[in-house]
Amino acid sequence: MMKRKTFLQSGLAVAGLSLLPDAVSASGPAKKSLRFAFISDIHVKPGAAPEAGMRKAIQHLQNLRPRVDFVINGGDSIMDALAATKESAQKQWELYHSIMDRENKLPLYPCIGNHDIYGWFQKTPQPADPLYGKNWAVKELKMTNRYYHFKKGNWNFLVLDSTQQNPAGGYIAKIDVEQLSWLANKLGEIPSSEYICMVSHIPILSICAGLFFGKTEANGDLMVKRNLMHSDFYTLKAIFNQHPNIKACLSGHIHLQDEVHYLGIDYYCNGAISGNWWGGPFFEFAPAYAVFEFFEDGTTKREMVNY
Repeated sequence: MMKRKTFLQSGLAVAGLSLLPDAVSASGPAKKSLRFAFISDIHVKPGAAPEAGMRKAIQHLQNLRPRVDFVINGGDSIMDALAATKESAQKQWELYHSIMDRENKLPLYPCIGNHDIYGWFQKTPQPADPLYGKNWAVKELKMTNRYYHFKKGNWNFLVLDSTQQNPAGGYIAKIDVEQLSWLANKLGEIPSSEYICMVSHIPILSICAGLFFGKTEANGDLMVKRNLMHSDFYTLKAIFNQHPNIKACLSGHIHLQDEVHYLGIDYYCNGAISGNWWGGPFFEFAPAYAVFEFFEDGTTKREMVNY
């Protein structure tokens, strides 16, 4: 006959239970962490699905347990301002604010997405308009600048502006000379004992950048376009290699999800609130947002949430 003590130990093992306190694991005390949500590519516009979808997503992350401490918005908050009339862009921003102001109670840190930029793709652009380009997005998102730094605990977040206008048409994923200088200086100011996370709308490094179109070039090459992944990746990599306390890079833009660990950095591409621009899943990925834990030892963990 099995002894009672042996039975209890066996039963606990099978059930995956532990007699250790919640704050302690077999390897020692639990690590403290930041816990936050990363939302991206909301692409809100007037309509039943976009309005209800954004509302549901923001409500959902408010009610997470355990709670998140803050939210990072990875860009493309509205459906599109690139080719929109001023009236259309205004309606989209008003809708974004009406939902966000009503539903979100958490600190929110925004990033500019390519579709948040006003007027670049209009048939007759008006560069003299004070709202032209990124100025309107900076104003609506209440940003002090199009790129900036904020700190939480021993983690530093550097929010980048990764969409630059292509004089030949369209846009290119990279950071400009002014921003590159700021980045180098800011990285030099952060103590090596603190950790760093980069936030960019367009991925700095991503396998999804080659999968976005669901097909290859005519010769079989993956279609890694310079508006889908940072074209200055090698420049950034050289800078990142000088700062081993850079531990994570977060992005959206692709509407797909991946996780790439490269030279000590975790690159996370975090899907889209809008999925296939409010038409359901984009390829295999349903509308979703990410929940991150950034630990005090520099490690990171992500969970994707299909809301």
